[in-house]
Amino acid sequence: MLPLLAGLIGPVSGLINKVLDKTVEDKDLKTKLKAGAMLQLVNKDNNEFMTHLKQAGSIIRAETQSGSWLAVNWRPMLMCLFGLIIFNNYVLYPYLSLFFEEAPVLAIPADMWVLLKIGVGGYVVGRSAEKVTQIYKNK
Repeated sequence: MLPLLAGLIGPVSGLINKVLDKTVEDKDLKTKLKAGAMLQLVNKDNNEFMTHLKQAGSIIRAETQSGSWLAVNWRPMLMCLFGLIIFNNYVLYPYLSLFFEEAPVLAIPADMWVLLKIGVGGYVVGRSAEKVTQIYKNK
């Protein structure tokens, strides 16, 4: 949902600008209205993003505080697996292909890159939330 909203900001602001260009003659008023409309679009998108970020952070926090070994470790294990695939394809494969004709390469689907971005992002958000919480507890 968030990428869809972010992708709509440009076209919607373009449409608003066209309408304002055709309907409002006062240049200063037109500039003020365009800026106000863009600010409203960005604020709405930012609020949606922050809500999503808080939800993701709470999920990750719940996983890390879980008593289950699998719940705590599945993200790091998945990131390690992705790291191994990337290492294989971009470090090991080019080297092995110099010596062997049929060196193994693993296909990287587009969805894996999305999962990698989400996983790394979730880790960063989780660590940031953890550090901010420690700072507030120490005050």
